[in-house]
Order: sequence, then structure tokens, then C-alpha cells
Amino acid sequence: MANPETTAHRAAEDTLVAVPAGAFVLRDEAAKRDLPMSLEAFAIAALPVTRELYAAVSGETPADAGEPRAPVSDVSWIEALRFCNRLSRSAGLTPCYSGEPGPDGLGIDCDRTASGYRLPTEAEWEYACRAGDSGVRYGELDEIAWHRGNSGGRARAAATRAPNAWGLYDTVGNVWEWCWDLYDPRVYGPYRVFRGGGWNDLPRGCRASCRRKSHPTLRTDDLGFRIARRAPARG
Repeated sequence: MANPETTAHRAAEDTLVAVPAGAFVLRDEAAKRDLPMSLEAFAIAALPVTRELYAAVSGETPADAGEPRAPVSDVSWIEALRFCNRLSRSAGLTPCYSGEPGPDGLGIDCDRTASGYRLPTEAEWEYACRAGDSGVRYGELDEIAWHRGNSGGRARAAATRAPNAWGLYDTVGNVWEWCWDLYDPRVYGPYRVFRGGGWNDLPRGCRASCRRKSHPTLRTDDLGFRIARRAPARG
């Protein structure tokens, strides 16, 4: 019988999309400023981590109620990092995260040169979400996203709306997604960024540039995550 974690790794690996190096402008709407960014190539999952993938890797039934292919939610930032490390180890990869988080999630280091899985940075997340599009979002809202107007009050199966130009699903709508970054440590201390809008959001929350933040221990029913990795080595 196949090891569930090995099977889960293969399923996760199959969803990875190669994202080319490039530059774009990250919009900080709260501060009303534009931040020019240059990024190296990386890989990111085409869809958020689902309930079935989370269960297979963690060995735990997700706290949220929903269908197996819906994005997992009610997962804290700290738990998302632990998931990434466990998935990395099950695949024989070097984990990106080291250290033990304190009560505020501090004390964790990220080595983005390691071969394992991790959360995307905020810049990587927005760059991948936009896929070269500079608009508010990469398509018509009802076509690309589950949001308050069409979700029926719950998260829906991932990859059931239209993808962006690079083949990524649900970067807008369905669930918000944790990123690695601190939001603004001078003002908000340990709060971490999440992006993308969720199933209960109005259109203004479902934009490529919309940023929110919370404590890294937060668990809520419209917040999940997707995984990323360094760019695959060229053969």
C-alpha cells in the first residue's frame, strides 16, 4: 500500500507551476505607495492546499467542515509552516523552516534556497496572481472567483473557476492565503500578511492588490494557504 504522505507529495508536486523571473509593482494600498519588485524564478502551486492534501500530510482531520477538494481553512500561519516542513521531509527534501516559534510566531528562519516547500513571499504571491496583468484582477469576478455573491456561504472545491494566464486557480476568492511576510513590524509587531480575498468577501476584497494581516496564531474559516518552492534545477 502506498504511503499517504508519499502520495500526497506527488499530488502536491503535480500542481506546481513554474513562474518566470520578472519585475512588477507591488501596490501597498494602506500606505498609498507603489513598491517596484524584481523576483527570481520560483514555483508555486496552481491551487491552494486542499482539505484532503492537508489531512494526508498532517495526519489530522481539518478543523473546518467542507468537501475534500475545498481549500483547507482554520489553519494558522504557524501550522502552515509546519505543514510545509512535514511535506518537505516526506518528499526527501530539505525543509525551508528552522527554529521554534514563540507565542507570536517569531523565532522561525526561512531558507528559500532549500529544496523544500514553503509559503510564498507576498511579492511572489502577487506576481503569480497577476500573471502579467496590471488590472484590479485578472478576469471577471464571477468567472475567476468564489466570493460572497456566488459562493453560497462556504468555500468551494478548488480549481472550479477560471485560472489566470499562468494556470493558477483561486488566487482571488475562495480563501485568503497566508504569505511569509510580516505586515509592518513597526506598527503591527508579529502580524503576518494574507492575500487574495475569500468566499465571504465583497468585490473590493477580491483584488490582486488587497492586503490584510493578523496574528500568526489566527485560525478562521476563510483563510488557508498555498505552497511554493525554489525554481526547479535545469536538466
